[in-house]
Amino acid sequence: MYGWLIHNRFFFTQAFRDQTESFLSASAARGIRLEALSNAEARVRLTGPDGGERPDFALFWDKDLPLARDLESTGLPVFNSASAVWLCDDKILTFQALRGTGIRMPETVPVPFSFSGVCWDEEPFVDAAASRLGYPLVIKAAHGSFGQQVWLAENRTELVARLNALSPEPALLQRFVASSAGRDMRLYVVGDSVPAAMIRSSDRDFRANIALGGNGEPFAPGREETEIALRACSALGLTFGGVDLLFGEDGHPVLCEVNSNAHVWNLSRLSGVDLADRILAEVLRRLEETGR
Repeated sequence: MYGWLIHNRFFFTQAFRDQTESFLSASAARGIRLEALSNAEARVRLTGPDGGERPDFALFWDKDLPLARDLESTGLPVFNSASAVWLCDDKILTFQALRGTGIRMPETVPVPFSFSGVCWDEEPFVDAAASRLGYPLVIKAAHGSFGQQVWLAENRTELVARLNALSPEPALLQRFVASSAGRDMRLYVVGDSVPAAMIRSSDRDFRANIALGGNGEPFAPGREETEIALRACSALGLTFGGVDLLFGEDGHPVLCEVNSNAHVWNLSRLSGVDLADRILAEVLRRLEETGR
């Protein structure tokens, strides 16, 4: 069995390197030849006259959707699929795909599509959205990772300033779940199970992301949290993924985000669960199930 592990050539941090090593180690233990390639290297293989040996599958740890779609067009099984990555990479699409599933999410209002030079101070949308969501409210760029494109607007002035700075980038506004400020839950789904989870917390930011200085501790999710995570991943077509849940005002979990490319290294280290091995086992199971 020979596979490609694809990462982004232009954003390959130490966390990605650590994760890559964990997959290479887990694959070697299973007798799988796993080759780490950047998206640029994979594109060269597809473009050049000699693409080399054809892989049996690709683990796609990137958001280069044209590449994922081109790989799939050759008949190559890609995990996660281009469709699943597409839905998760755009937070507006994630919300719309899960709306109607019964999964609780913060009330969400997409920002109207715009172009450069918009002055949001003059737009009725600002006051209509604030009237519905209240202040403070959360502003999210539709595309973003590690909590870095998420902000809290305490008032109209802050909301307008942020929208002006973001435009024309797609964005959405959400009701702020104050009961979860500075803490959330990350559940890692693999197939039809949740082998590892952690509570993330921060005493200096409403965002609990470890990449922003938050801390993580392992925990055992209850049935309600587990069911939400599994239903969300199933609805989005994910083979594996990280599901972030908020602590709702009434004590029940609220889905925040679903990540198709969520890192496994920190959670594996905290929980003692080899998530790279679990993911490879699920990929092999699905390949065998389809006779590949």
